[in-house]
Amino acid sequence: MLLLDTSGLLCYVYKSEPQHIQAVQILDSASYGLTHNYVLAEFVALALVRRFPRQSTLAFISDLLDNPDIEVVWVDESLHREAVDLLMKRSDKTYSLCDAVSFILMQQRGMSEALTTDHHFEQEGFRRLLV
Repeated sequence: MLLLDTSGLLCYVYKSEPQHIQAVQILDSASYGLTHNYVLAEFVALALVRRFPRQSTLAFISDLLDNPDIEVVWVDESLHREAVDLLMKRSDKTYSLCDAVSFILMQQRGMSEALTTDHHFEQEGFRRLLV
């Protein structure tokens, strides 16, 4: 099982990203992926800021939501609060709220690997697959 993070999905979708080929190989060989709606929101925002085509970005999100091999967790108040608590405990880190939700889900599911370029995952004891 693999956590799909914002940076990993961006590398997967857009050929101009340096780790595109590696991201495609990893995700296409994975049997199951897990992500959450905060990642999807962050993905859309980041893609737009980087001037990637809006239509292809939204089409990818739509396809991802319909993919039976990818579970999307919808963050509720409890998970959101748990993520905020984690951020407060790690005040020496620069984790985002999206990162914190990912870390909690990975811990809950016993996951160790993430399709990401984000070094914060390593700081929290997980393995980032895109280096």
